[in-house]
Amino acid sequence: MVADISAAPAALTAAAPSGAPGSAAPAAASGSAAPATPGSAAATALLHTTVLDWYAENARDLPWRSPGVSPWAVMVSEFMLQQTPVKRVLPAYRAWMERWPSPADLAADAPGEAVRMWGRLGYPRRALRLHAAAVAITEEHGGVVPDDHAALLDLPGVGEYTAAAVASFAFRQRHAVLDTNVRRVFARAVSGVEYPAQATTAAERRTAVELLPTTAETAATWAVAVMELGALVCTARGPECAGCPLLAQCAWQRAGRPPYQGPARRGQSYEGTDRQVRGKLLAVLREAHGEVEQARLDEVWHEPVQRARALDGLVADGLVEPVGPGLYRLPT
Repeated sequence: MVADISAAPAALTAAAPSGAPGSAAPAAASGSAAPATPGSAAATALLHTTVLDWYAENARDLPWRSPGVSPWAVMVSEFMLQQTPVKRVLPAYRAWMERWPSPADLAADAPGEAVRMWGRLGYPRRALRLHAAAVAITEEHGGVVPDDHAALLDLPGVGEYTAAAVASFAFRQRHAVLDTNVRRVFARAVSGVEYPAQATTAAERRTAVELLPTTAETAATWAVAVMELGALVCTARGPECAGCPLLAQCAWQRAGRPPYQGPARRGQSYEGTDRQVRGKLLAVLREAHGEVEQARLDEVWHEPVQRARALDGLVADGLVEPVGPGLYRLPT
């Protein structure tokens, strides 16, 4: 069983190094801070300072982080970045914002156009949800992304993570933002385990709240800084521990980097799956700019049962509309 993060932030630096009592912890990377007394306010303050200083020097220059960027731009980026690497998101984000610089611009277009512009980012239901959110923002909030966390949660397609991220990154509010990268940093640095549990736990949420800096502005920067550390240094595979600013404070390092003990972690397969077939079918419809005959769709996959199942799934998800016998199109 994977240990959850139930003792943090008190567990920060509390894990004893492996080996005989009194054995030294791993040497700190250049510029990394030495640990403070485990479980103390000083330890948490040192954690904040270390990560924030690292972020100030190493943050990537991304368009949705630019000064004065609109809350809508932040929301678009958050929808796109879920389960998709930054390098794939960047061109799609720029094209999207050029075409639809405001929620009202997107709401005025058909949902199928959002699916078309989504291209090959994957998980295209995100495009429909973002379109639905744009419609709600336009009709219920005067075209302005709401700055209230509860109002954000009420938007179609906006869940706990996205609401917290938009409130934090766009409006500089104090919210715990827990994505995969943040959970992994906390699992290692605080709990001393290599990976977090497969699903977010209540204990992790408590930890994230307890570790938030007091002031909203600092908390907002902290949220993105921890996320960046997980994306660039404390990665899932091949973490750059020697260059990590938290090396001397990391509970996982001080415990001797114990191997993961939980359920097998399997990467998501793609080749030959229904997801691959759905992508091929959608690619034909995106490129057609109109109705597509069944025969054209039949060409993209050799196995008829799987092909039919994938097409039925696209229709059920609202990504494809049947418009007559053997005719399909993107939603209007």
